Order: sequence, then C-alpha cells, then structure tokens
Amino acid sequence: MAPYTLRWGILACGGIAQTFTKDLLLDPATRDVHDVRHEVVAVASSTSADRAREFVKEVGAKESTKAYGSYEELVQDENVDIIYIATPHSHHYQNALLSLRGGKHVCCEKAFTINAKQAKHVVQLAQEKKIYLFEAVWTRFFPLMIALQKLLHEDRILGKTHRVHADLGMPFKRDVKHRLFNPDLGGGALLDLGVYPFTHVFLYLFQDPDNERTPPVVTSSILKTPETGVDEFTTVSLNFPKLHANGLVTANMTVKSPEDRVVLIQGEKGSVSIPWPPYRPESFIVKLHDQEPQMHNYPIHGQGMHWEADACARDIRDGKLESDRFPLSESIVIMEAFDEVRKQADFQYPEALEWVEA
Repeated sequence: MAPYTLRWGILACGGIAQTFTKDLLLDPATRDVHDVRHEVVAVASSTSADRAREFVKEVGAKESTKAYGSYEELVQDENVDIIYIATPHSHHYQNALLSLRGGKHVCCEKAFTINAKQAKHVVQLAQEKKIYLFEAVWTRFFPLMIALQKLLHEDRILGKTHRVHADLGMPFKRDVKHRLFNPDLGGGALLDLGVYPFTHVFLYLFQDPDNERTPPVVTSSILKTPETGVDEFTTVSLNFPKLHANGLVTANMTVKSPEDRVVLIQGEKGSVSIPWPPYRPESFIVKLHDQEPQMHNYPIHGQGMHWEADACARDIRDGKLESDRFPLSESIVIMEAFDEVRKQADFQYPEALEWVEA
C-alpha cells in the first residue's frame, strides 16, 4: 500500500519554520517510516511573497511550491491539508483561528497560545468544525521519550516515582528588542524555555496511569527582568496528590543548565537522568540501587521534528481530530498551569496579547 501523503502549508518563514520544513523534506525511510510521507506545497510570509520564495530556496523545497505574501492566501490554497504555524506564540491564537476558519488542519508551535482562555477557544472552534488540531511539542514524539515512559509506567523500572526535576537554562543577550525580552511578543522564560521542563514533568507524572490525568497543584516564583519585566528566572513546584509526587520545573534565560543532567527522575528503586539538551535528548542513564549505571542511546536523524509531523499524518489519515499521545485537554491543563504561574507573580502581558474574542 502506498504511504499516506500529507500536504503542508508553512505559515511564517523564521528559523523554527526552516528547521521543521527541512525535516519534512527528509526521506521518511531514513527513520524507518514507510506508512506516511510529507509534501510542502505552499509557504507564506507576512512581509512579502519574495521572502516566501527565498524560504523555498533556503529549505530546498520544490520550485513548484507556492509562495504567498500573506497568511490569508495560504489558508485559501485548496492543495494545502494542514498549516504549520511557526510565528512567535504572541500570534498563535489569531493564526490558528485564521487557519481553522479556512478549513485547514492545524499544527501549531508551542507555546500553544498566550493563555488558557485562548487555547480553549481555539480547541472549541476546531471541535465545532471537526478539524484536526495539534500543539507541536516535538520532544514528546521522540522514540527516546516513548521508550522512557514505557520503562517508567509499564515496566515500573523505578517502582513508584517520587520526584522529577527538569531544567532548561540558556543565556541570551540582554536585548530589549529580542523576542525573549519583549513582552509584546510574549517574552520571558516560561512560555518559551519553560515548555520543555514542563513537558518532562507532565510525561512522567501527569501521564502516570495512577495519576488519572489529574492536574497538579501549582506553586511558583518568578524573578523578572529589570529591563522589560518579563520572567527571567522561573521556578515552579508541581505537586501531584494522587501520586504523592513532586515535579520541579526551573527555567531561565541567563545561565546555561549543567550539561551532565537536565532532568532527574527519582523513584523507589533508583533514578533516571537525562543529559543536555532537554528539548532534543539523545540518551538517558538508568541508575538502580546497587547496580552499575546503564546508558540508553537514541540517535536522531535530522533535527527530530519529523516525528511529530509523522504523528499528525497518521492521525489525519485515521480520521482523528487530536493526538492520543498529546490530547488537547493536556495542552489546556498546561496553559492553565502557565496562567497560574503568571498570576502568582502578578505577571500579565499587554492587553492586546491576552485578548480573547467574545
């Protein structure tokens, strides 16, 4: 049987869009995938069609790939099945609404939206229109993550999990115009870097079968940048009462995480540690009590964004409206946790970003 082909439209032409598109264009057989394939049929830039044409050349897409100078033109292209939204998360809400109202399936970069109300509105619209919607947290779909969850949740290699600490720190130049420092672009550590340590905690604790997908109790602290007031250092305690377990999330944009360990999972029988980077891990180390450490390696071909694209293709092929591995309800729970972190620190974005359609 011929592989199912998913036809992509790329909305925005920045760095993340380039990385994702290059992965789409890789031969799926190189990652032992034979049931789905991808075509990039259109690209749109908000600035000009010329920029979109440059992007097509930069990523090595076919010359026949359509290049548009507006997002509205992209969502009207009848040859596009799904839109990949690669704008800053300050624009995800409006871009997702545009795409869904154009009748397109949506693969939206993280963070999903600015707040939970926006996320709920986007989900509601997708469900009303019976259109596939997906938050693109690529790390969740790595074979490594799937294998590690099996060890923890099915094989119970650590017995009961007691605690997960996940960290992502990366130093950025203190430029008030940089998106991470710019509140008008949803800047700050939480919604950009914090997504990754949150992902690790949610995969190992929130998705633990014994937790029954019960949302955590959130306690947090933020240290804001003196220049722009966005969160520079963010620390979040996520307590899971059903598990009697704790997740600790730390994220910052000033100092780099220690490379030897960015995630530590501790349980009754020992621990699992993941070295740098938490967003693209290629190995983890299991250390059981009174045993030698065991390294598990999962090399990545390409950047690793193709696995989430493959998941989208299979879901749409099978008539699903959301991912079983990362359901929309979990995206909303995470956005609600982000909201609570910001609420506890009295941290709001400009009203134009927090706005939700009536």
